[in-house]
Amino acid sequence: MNHARKRGSGAAAQITPQGKQAGAEAFRTEALPGPGKPIAPDNGSNQGTHAAPGADGRPGETVVDGRSGMRPSLGLPQIVALYLGSVIGSGILLIPGLAAEQAGPASILAWLAMSILVVPMAVTMGWLAARHPGPGGVSHFVRLAYGAPYGNLTGWFFLLSVPLGGPVLAVTGARYLAVLLHWNAEQVYLTAAVIVLLPLLLNVYGLHLAGRLQTVVVAVILGVLVLSVTAAVPHVDTARLTPFMPHGPLSVVQAAGLMFWCFIGWEAVTHLSGEFVDPRRNAVRGILWSAGIVALVYLAVAFTTVATGSYGGENSAASLSLMVQRSLGAAGGWAVAVAALFICLAAHNAYSSAASRTAYALAQEGAAPKWLGALHPRYGTPVGGLLFIAAGSMAALLLLYSEAVSLAELIALPNAAFIATYIGGCMAGVRLLRDGRWGRRCAGLSLAAVLALYPFLGWPALFPAGAAAILFLRQVRRRNANQV
Repeated sequence: MNHARKRGSGAAAQITPQGKQAGAEAFRTEALPGPGKPIAPDNGSNQGTHAAPGADGRPGETVVDGRSGMRPSLGLPQIVALYLGSVIGSGILLIPGLAAEQAGPASILAWLAMSILVVPMAVTMGWLAARHPGPGGVSHFVRLAYGAPYGNLTGWFFLLSVPLGGPVLAVTGARYLAVLLHWNAEQVYLTAAVIVLLPLLLNVYGLHLAGRLQTVVVAVILGVLVLSVTAAVPHVDTARLTPFMPHGPLSVVQAAGLMFWCFIGWEAVTHLSGEFVDPRRNAVRGILWSAGIVALVYLAVAFTTVATGSYGGENSAASLSLMVQRSLGAAGGWAVAVAALFICLAAHNAYSSAASRTAYALAQEGAAPKWLGALHPRYGTPVGGLLFIAAGSMAALLLLYSEAVSLAELIALPNAAFIATYIGGCMAGVRLLRDGRWGRRCAGLSLAAVLALYPFLGWPALFPAGAAAILFLRQVRRRNANQV
């Protein structure tokens, strides 16, 4: 699961008791990160304006970008690198094996279909970023299009996903070690608990990840993927591609829904759009190049996972490690395991930092219980949100340990919340980009795609709907109480 990212700042903002009111305003504009995504570099926070292009590529209205005096410095190569670092995350460590187990060799078709379907969604995010480069990401777009209540709902979707997605990351990282050390379940889940709790504890003291970590994380992820695919090539056996669709066509669609976890993050670079060189051309060109590279990387990993038989049972959660060990032995497995731990720790640190501040912002808005906005008396950090994440994460780990739910079943819940978030973003695009023909078409097409995919999530699709219903009832009850 993105990163403690404030749009335009590489550090998780420090909350001080003396600045609670100002802090509430700042945190309302924080990004809502996606899974496994690194932090953007620090670019200052002074206010500025620039002319943003319209959805059809023509110059649009002047908008506030939040960065005064920043000269355009991000050319096409840098934009592509930023998008790659925002999209390719920890999901690639887990999803290829789980998808192959769910749909067999036909999961490759699902990867291909998702690589195509996300293009209009990514382009929509690019146009929204260029035209409305406010710092709140998808929640900012939803707020602009439909008002604060729906923007707050988007924030809740993210907040509720973190206590569920964090344990998924932690167990994934622990299992990459377990493959090498032959750990039992108790050792796996004790390690996972440490991976969950350590970032939460450090966040109490105001820990943040430096902006330069983005480059390191991207290099590690791409290095691991290249190593895995290269090491797997000598062990590819096309006989493993049959039977091609052992679980029927429906399993392919369900696997595609699971894969959405790997395609989140196109909104992550929106806060830097004011610093693109020639944003009318490069905003969308950068996304198209990035989408092509992401598709090639994912398809290569998916194909080698299937063709080497590196999935099934416990192996599905550590398929990359198994692929590398076939050629490089334990040394290759250790390289992947260390990289996996690094990615999972960094991702969860980022998620928990951003989500705890989202909890603070929601509490300040009156859209969450007041205790979620509690601050540490000395460090001024959002301990209310951190405690919420810790409690939810421990409950999710216990469910996994007791085998009441599987890893694939648990990951479907935050995945559904992220899909719901993108539904809101696409709906916002339909309204905000309606004066541009191609912007409106891309937003409408991507909205249709995610709406068509949503029912195939199965019962996890009820998770965001249930959360929205509870929040609606809470709002009605508060309104009635105020009228008495």
